[in-house]
Amino acid sequence: MYTILLVGIGGFVGAILRYIIGGWIQNGFVDFPVGTLTINTVGSFFLGLIMYLSEYQGVFSDQTRILLTIGILGAFTTLSTFGYESFRLLDDSKLTLMAINVVSTVLFSMMAVYLGKIVALSVSSYLLGGMK
Repeated sequence: MYTILLVGIGGFVGAILRYIIGGWIQNGFVDFPVGTLTINTVGSFFLGLIMYLSEYQGVFSDQTRILLTIGILGAFTTLSTFGYESFRLLDDSKLTLMAINVVSTVLFSMMAVYLGKIVALSVSSYLLGGMK
């Protein structure tokens, strides 16, 4: 029951962050869903960072990892919105913008996960090196 509560609280926080940050970023962009692209990229970075810090260094407890990744980031990232917005671009005969959105979201998200891994390993290496 405690784990379910953590996921729910994290989801509440992540959804609010997505709404505020995504709307703030999207403001002024009419044709291209830059808010969703940014949310997915930032969320992917933090997912990579947290998971690699958890897996390789045990920085986060299981409960903290669940709160941050499944809860907050699960609600923060917006794959379903990405799918809808991409389809709407296609539906509106904006094939080029749809293709840019799909390719850039996938590439940026994967690059952000990799960057999160690199940062996590660097931080871990620095912290372990500093403890010697």
